[in-house]
Amino acid sequence: MDFTAQETEQFLISLGEPAYRGRQIHKWVHQKGITRFADMTNLPLKLRDKLQTASTPGGLALDTKKTSGDGTVKYLFGLSDGQAVESVFLPHEYGNSACVSSQVGCRMGCRFCASTIGGFVRDLTAGEMYAQIIGIRDDTGARISSVVIMGSGEPADNLTQVLKFISLIISPDGLNIGSRHITVSTCGVVPGIKRLAVEKPQVTLSVSLHAPNDEVRDEIMPINRKYPLGVLIEACREYISITNRRVTFEYALIDGFNDSREQAGELGRLLRGMLCHVNLIPLNEVAERGFRRSNRAAVKSFKDVLEEMGVPVTIRQEMGAEIDAACGQLRRRVLREQDRSERR
Repeated sequence: MDFTAQETEQFLISLGEPAYRGRQIHKWVHQKGITRFADMTNLPLKLRDKLQTASTPGGLALDTKKTSGDGTVKYLFGLSDGQAVESVFLPHEYGNSACVSSQVGCRMGCRFCASTIGGFVRDLTAGEMYAQIIGIRDDTGARISSVVIMGSGEPADNLTQVLKFISLIISPDGLNIGSRHITVSTCGVVPGIKRLAVEKPQVTLSVSLHAPNDEVRDEIMPINRKYPLGVLIEACREYISITNRRVTFEYALIDGFNDSREQAGELGRLLRGMLCHVNLIPLNEVAERGFRRSNRAAVKSFKDVLEEMGVPVTIRQEMGAEIDAACGQLRRRVLREQDRSERR
């Protein structure tokens, strides 16, 4: 699944086969999600045997699956090297969305997030990201109409593979998902934001902000020490100028830490006048982190202040909380259970 249509053609040519066979294989893998050469019925048997020894189409093993009452499904997919990665199926009235991971673990160290516990393991390839969507589609039987790269890992820390993944899923030879239906999240890696603006200007940029000033953000997001808010916001303004697309700012409200009316006003002053939208998120509590979510009154009060200042804001609908749907939670729980089992 790592190959583009052109790369698949070149691979078949290297095996002494005509290029059109590559296009056939690419459609089997990327449109139909077929991960066994033996099932590619329009290929000669001799070629299927040859491919079986020369390559693998990819695909992930379904390790764990949890379904919530609202239809959200959280998956833990097994990778070929024994690692595992999380994905989420999110059904909406307007279509179905898949949230995929870009790395196993994460090196960013955000203090409220489960993905960073245990640190960074490795990057995912474009094909491993693609295979998450195929795995979700095959399990649910539902068409995926939008994709958010917002699972475990920092997409901008693996941007070359993320950009290739996007090229694969927007291709008519692949899932043919429109660029405007793809969201890339970042905790604030400024070079990645600038590269994304140039190379994939039609996708949606989502920035995990979670604080109205450097003092607060430094405490929970180490990336802020390298790219402080002034630098980050300027990069977002540059992104808007290049793409003419609004930026979404994610803001997880943490009880007694970043949820006061004064901090809402500070955030409003920071973002006022920008082509942006603020998503207020009830914090997904992680046992190891110790943070608690803000109560409903604080969330509403925070929202009211932003609205009074003319900053577009919504409270994000919470989905899948009871099934460890937040980044890293399911993988972390399974690892804990495995560790306890090995100790017995």
